[in-house]
Amino acid sequence: MMIVIVPSSRKFGLPESLGEIQTVSMRVLVIGGGGREHALVWKLAQSERVGELICAPGNAGIAQIAPCVDIPAHHIDGLVSLAKLRKVDLVVVGPEDPLAAGIADRLREVGIAVVGPSAAASRIESSKSWAKDLMAEAGIPTARSITVHDRETGHAAIDELINADGGIVVKADGLAAGKGVVVATSRSEAERAIDAFMSRRTLGEAGKTVVLEELLTGMELSVLALTDGKTIYPLTPSCDYKRVNDGDEGPNTGGMGAYTRPASVDAALMARIQAEILEPTIAALATRGTPMNGVLYAGLILTTDGPKVIEFNARFGDPETQVVLPTFDGDLGLYLEAVADGWLDKLDPPTISGYAVGIGMSSGGYPGPYETGKVISGLHDAAILEDVIVFHAGTKATEDGEVVTAGGRVLSVVGLGGDLHEARDRAYDAVTRITFDGAHHRTDIAARELV
Repeated sequence: MMIVIVPSSRKFGLPESLGEIQTVSMRVLVIGGGGREHALVWKLAQSERVGELICAPGNAGIAQIAPCVDIPAHHIDGLVSLAKLRKVDLVVVGPEDPLAAGIADRLREVGIAVVGPSAAASRIESSKSWAKDLMAEAGIPTARSITVHDRETGHAAIDELINADGGIVVKADGLAAGKGVVVATSRSEAERAIDAFMSRRTLGEAGKTVVLEELLTGMELSVLALTDGKTIYPLTPSCDYKRVNDGDEGPNTGGMGAYTRPASVDAALMARIQAEILEPTIAALATRGTPMNGVLYAGLILTTDGPKVIEFNARFGDPETQVVLPTFDGDLGLYLEAVADGWLDKLDPPTISGYAVGIGMSSGGYPGPYETGKVISGLHDAAILEDVIVFHAGTKATEDGEVVTAGGRVLSVVGLGGDLHEARDRAYDAVTRITFDGAHHRTDIAARELV
């Protein structure tokens, strides 16, 4: 392949073949400041196509790789202005909120390529009822559900979906930072969740509409797929842990850890997921005039009837990204450029190698009230261990050079290995080296795979 180095703008049109794609030095802006964004910046820094990285707002770990600009992820005007000022070639949007607010639309309007769907396509995540309608139209396997707009109708609908053991799922329709789902084990618990969302508005406008679902059983699975709206390349499947405590006890969180690859997910199952879920979803989005461009995250449950969709997200998952990207063998910059510009089909499907286990370290009290500003010790001792990566989430650097906690989820400590046992041992060994006041982590991440 002929290599031509180009200093910045990579607007060369659709290549006829991979051999004709020029090697460029892109300026890339990553939006967000969590563990997912640290993993994205870490992987993009290894890309031969990326010459300069910027992150907004970033965190203490990201700042060790790329300059961080203190613009919040929800500040759309500021981020678009930053991208224009820095002459950014490609923007990678991490969180869901700016996508739902239309940041991808705004960037495309000013001629900046972006990995992330339009606000219209982002409704597959920002509105659970919209996503349910789309799945029904496309025949995508999912749980039976009822969408309600007031608490009285919600209470009445429980009887239609609750199982013999009293199980039912109550979901706020809108974005709720991973806290809008209650897996109720009784009618009274379901009613309390409906009242909290719809009457007390504990989640604000996100709970104005509620989706009630039948409770499905089986292993949960996350599949992140790169797509330019036509071609779909799933990455390695992973499993995350949403509950705050061991044994899946306690309230839901944004994610307390993840691992890849689950032994029960083989090539045949992935082919079925591609054919029955990913492809019809992308086709349905295109038919609606809302093509997906970026990452389609399918949250699945493996039932006795086959894989079914629990939810869709419109971006890289967190904490899944922290274990998926370290096993991704390709040049992420190249693949994301192809996603943004519509020539993903010119690349071979990405390959993976090895296994990864990520342990989330959180502030004491999370997902409830927690304190910040706790000094974190042992980061260097953990990071220098073989095949260990420490991704920062809620951290910041002080003026005297210390790293302190600045959020509920503080770190994702990832171990890599030739099998899950090796990866898990490395991750937990690294966790023992890191301390801060009130630190909490689960001790059972990936344990079910080693039984």
